[in-house]
Amino acid sequence: MPRAGFTAIYSGTIRFGRDGKWYCDGEVIPNRAICRLYARAMTVDDDGTARLELGEDRARVEIEDTPWVVIAVDGDPQHGFTVRLNDETSEPLVPATMRVAADNVLYCRVKGGRHEARFLRPAYYELMRHAEASASGGYELPVAGARIPLPQPT
Repeated sequence: MPRAGFTAIYSGTIRFGRDGKWYCDGEVIPNRAICRLYARAMTVDDDGTARLELGEDRARVEIEDTPWVVIAVDGDPQHGFTVRLNDETSEPLVPATMRVAADNVLYCRVKGGRHEARFLRPAYYELMRHAEASASGGYELPVAGARIPLPQPT
């Protein structure tokens, strides 16, 4: 029996892409409110299984890269940085959790260190504008009086 005011999660293939967009059966979901709801309703089990849980409705989610992405970076080198995720949560950036993958894609640990989040390009550029060349030839990020070496691509 249908419940008034509620719509079941569509039973097609739901995917969260490396570009930070939600897809259903290969098509971008254009509605920002639905994308925000999906980002907030997603859970990821210890085995990596992701699903949307909205009331009684459940749907499996295919994760292309990471379950959440960094959409913005706030703060400065003197006080530290905060990352904003696509589910509209913010948390302090823990520089020790950062890694750089192929093609200079930056990642950090989020959600209490349980998950990795991929930096989308605007957030990456915002953070990297604070990076400085180090004596060793790499780059460092000044944070609260410390100089954090940025990892080399893996």
